[in-house]
Amino acid sequence: MKILIAEDEEITLKHLIYALKTEGYTVTGVTSGTDALKKIKKEEFDLVIADIKMPGMDGLTLLAEVKGKYPDTEVIIITGFGSIESAVNAMKTGAADYVTKPFNLDELILKVKKIQANRRLSQENTALRVSLNPPAPPFEKGLSIGGLTFIARSKIIRRVIDIIDSISRSDCNVLISGESGVGKGLVAKLIHYTSLRKDRPFLAVNCAIFTEELLASELFGHEKGAFTGALSAKQGLIEIANNGTLFLDEIAEMSPALQAKLLKVVEDREFFRVGGTRHVRVDVRFIAATNQNIGALVANGKFREDLYYRLNVMDIYIPALRERREDIIPLSRYFLEKHSKKANKKITGFSKEAMDMLMTYNFPGNVRELENIIERAVILEKTSHIRPENLPQSITLFQIETINPNRIRTIDEISKDYAEKVLEFFGSNKSKASEALGISRTSLWRLLNK
Repeated sequence: MKILIAEDEEITLKHLIYALKTEGYTVTGVTSGTDALKKIKKEEFDLVIADIKMPGMDGLTLLAEVKGKYPDTEVIIITGFGSIESAVNAMKTGAADYVTKPFNLDELILKVKKIQANRRLSQENTALRVSLNPPAPPFEKGLSIGGLTFIARSKIIRRVIDIIDSISRSDCNVLISGESGVGKGLVAKLIHYTSLRKDRPFLAVNCAIFTEELLASELFGHEKGAFTGALSAKQGLIEIANNGTLFLDEIAEMSPALQAKLLKVVEDREFFRVGGTRHVRVDVRFIAATNQNIGALVANGKFREDLYYRLNVMDIYIPALRERREDIIPLSRYFLEKHSKKANKKITGFSKEAMDMLMTYNFPGNVRELENIIERAVILEKTSHIRPENLPQSITLFQIETINPNRIRTIDEISKDYAEKVLEFFGSNKSKASEALGISRTSLWRLLNK
């Protein structure tokens, strides 16, 4: 945010410039209202902080000029102690706020941050616009931000959307839990892009795919020569995400040593690069996710309790898809439309049999698996509707059988299908498959050849 300060007392002016620059703002200072107006005509400022008493053009006159010609620029007036009437007049003229001399610097900075937050909320960002779609069918609700879409018909997922909305003006750290494939990464992005940091960086790292040394370098960066192969200094993700959000996926996989280093960043907002001796200060919001029972890990001493409570200011649990079957139909329709367009096909729906099979499947891979199933079916389908034969065999094997006079399957058919799936799982190794099934190799051969 660009700030212009108009203050005729040079000591006060220098003090204000230093304090606001330390907070990360771009600050320009002048000693009169006339000079301030000249500056504003040449370049755009988000905020003007003006003393009410200055030689030549005073603060109230400057305020009137600014709000008359540049209404998007906010103004804070500095007034003398006891001059409440002047402050009231300033607010009536359009000032966003005021402070009285001698002023508390922390109070002024707080007012500046409040104005910055309000400006971010009011500025429309078309690329990251939030829209709550009207319910269709009843009780179906969706959250869309740019290319991100979160669809929900179930009450429990609608509650997740409500939580995302309720913390949109908060800067709290968040811990997301749930099985793999439920959409933890998507929820993390939605939290960021509905927050005050939405126009700042969003970075993500999967803690499970790096060794401890590589993850430390990835998060904290390193100095030249810190280890073999460190030919130059490198910024880490925490430093790059400054003023934005860092998403730590699979946080439970982080080693105890790295947990201790991360705790220092969360608590003190500073750290050392690997091999470095200089403090790096940052302002980062942390969103963490895990598919494990992290509470149990804390109880067993496998995850730091202090870090857990620092990250778990707000907790969001995303249930498995099998626990919210109401979402299967709207999600299936969404993925069908998405992948039909991608494949340049006109597939408009699902046959009743195919949808029945989807509705009874357990989805061990959750929403990610559902999307893969729909994408596969779209590629194979040659008609206008997805049919059962284009769904994976796993769905036909593990579906809950319903009695339908038109398609009753025999026990032998079901047994054969299941045996084939088990054999496929063991890479066509008949010995391992027959052992898992509890039958002999000869019985397995007979079953497969029926």
